[in-house]
Amino acid sequence: MRHGKKINHLGRTSSHRKAMLSNMATSLILHKRISTTLAKAKALRTYVEPLITHSKEDSTHSRRLVFSYLQSKEAVSELFREVSVKVADRPGGYTRILKTGNRLGDNADMCIMELVDYNETMLSAKEPAKGKATRRRRVTKKATTTEGKSSEEIKAEVTAEEKPVAKAHKPAKKEPEAEAAPEIPQKEEPEEAKE
Repeated sequence: MRHGKKINHLGRTSSHRKAMLSNMATSLILHKRISTTLAKAKALRTYVEPLITHSKEDSTHSRRLVFSYLQSKEAVSELFREVSVKVADRPGGYTRILKTGNRLGDNADMCIMELVDYNETMLSAKEPAKGKATRRRRVTKKATTTEGKSSEEIKAEVTAEEKPVAKAHKPAKKEPEAEAAPEIPQKEEPEEAKE
């Protein structure tokens, strides 16, 4: 039984696993997005997020601590210069995993892992969507009362509203004349044109 075993060993020895996670973390920091399997991405998330948290405090100790995990000067400098500035106000959750389907060869679950603050399309898509969502709801609530019905149903409602008014005043005979009135001028216009 695997009680209490929370680390996914990924079918590798300890040294191989550490080297692989270090390389993947370096690639993620330098390129802001990598494509990998879902199991590796979940293991990488627990590996790289504490390093990003350490980068918020720019001290010699933090740099040396992060370098002991990454083993790459370029990745450490990129992390402390650019990434830490963008994630300064974020209290965790620096990475995002987007599933992309299965790999053709072995049917492994594939995904894209990215730094949250560097995906410009998702950041820009979320901001206007919040404003539009409230507008759409308000418009649709008002519009559905008339747009959901056909023009014949609306006309039937209008005439149904007029009929009680007509019964109260009892000019029921005038309603057919009002309907015939537009037809009479149309017939008279051609006669006037002939004269």
